Order: sequence, then structure tokens, then C-alpha cells
Amino acid sequence: MSDDGGSGVGVIDKAATVLTALEAGPATLAQLVSATGLARPTAHRISVALEYHRLVTRDAHGRFVLGPRITELAASAGEDHLLAAAGPVLVALRDKTHESAQLYRRQGDMRICVANAERPVGLRDSIPVGATLSMLAGSAAQILLAWEEPERLHRGLQNAHFTATMLSAVRRRGWAQSVAEREPGVASVSAPVRNAHGHVIAAISISGPIDRMGRQPGRVHGATLIAAGKRLSDIVASAHEG
Repeated sequence: MSDDGGSGVGVIDKAATVLTALEAGPATLAQLVSATGLARPTAHRISVALEYHRLVTRDAHGRFVLGPRITELAASAGEDHLLAAAGPVLVALRDKTHESAQLYRRQGDMRICVANAERPVGLRDSIPVGATLSMLAGSAAQILLAWEEPERLHRGLQNAHFTATMLSAVRRRGWAQSVAEREPGVASVSAPVRNAHGHVIAAISISGPIDRMGRQPGRVHGATLIAAGKRLSDIVASAHEG
């Protein structure tokens, strides 16, 4: 680490360097050493200390990833414009499609439902807030992976129920669909939510029984999901500019 760009509190600067490196995705200790320039014992000591405070956690492969405390701090600080804006957009999406609506964020090798608007009556695919789902199946997983850097995208496709060709189609049309991919009898459609820099930060989705949504739910709801994702993206971008 260079001396001229630091805060003067070395351990804080090193911790920040580790967290910044993990922003790009899961990393082994060797990858952290390479990304941060820290000595291996230092990178390990800092990462384990951050893990103790839940700022860092481990994925199923033992790699370091950003921990749940990051999201909790952002929400507590009132800076989470995405969650603040999500409620009305999800309710509007539910009311227009008559299906349950969700918002997912990626965390390591999983995705988490961070907001929802349930269908009030009839058959529904209930995904509670806080539910942790796989990144290997489902339309939201496709969205959260499709625009990743090539190396991370390639890793994410290992054992996935979708292919690189399918994700290429997702990028081209702007929405993803899933039919009995995550769970038998359930269909879903998702679209990206982007930050002010155009990076995908979440997936906005609807889900419900195949009997109601059909075998090609994207053809029916794709444009509506894209519009909802753009609306939420615009709100996030406006808040960032403000």
C-alpha cells in the first residue's frame, strides 16, 4: 500500500483495502493478497478480524465475501435509497401483474430477498424478506450474474441450471425468465436494477404458479419488469446525484 494515499491509521486503511477488494466478489486468501498488495499474514489477520465483526463472511467454498453487517449498517444510516424506494415500485408491479413481487441482492454465492410485495389472495409463490436463495437457479439469479465480469460469470455458471447462451439472451433483451428452474410448478420473470454508474445492483422479480404465469412468462411480463427496474434505477440514480 502506498503511504501517500492513506488516512494515517494503517490498520483502518488495510481493512478498507480488503473490503474494497471483496466488492469485486468472493476471494481466496491468495486472491486477496494479490488484489490488496498486503502480506499474506496481514491479509489473513485483517480478514479474520473483519469476519468476527460480520463485515466479512465465508461462502460455501471458504472464500471471503462481504458480510451481512455491511447491509445492516447501510440501512441503519438511512443511505439505502434502493430499499427506501423499493416498496412503492414493488406494490405497483404486483398490482399491474397480479403476481407477488420481490427484490433480490447478491451476497457471495447466494441471493437475498431484501423487499417484497405479496399477492393478497390466491395461489402465490411466497418469498419472505431475508430469504436466502441459490445463485444457480431462477430468473433473479440469471439477472444478478448476466452482467458480471467474464471470470466471475464463468465461475457462476458452474453447476447452474442456465447457460452462457441463455445469459447472452438475457443481456440482449433485458429480462430473464424461469419456469420450474428453482422450484417445480413455479415461474418467474426478472429485470436488472442499476446504480448511477450503470452497474447491476439488484434484480426485481415477479413469481407465481406456472398454471397462471404460463410457460413463456417473459413474453407477457418482460417489458413490465424492465420498466419497473428502470423506474427503481432512476430513483436510485436521482438520490445519488442529490
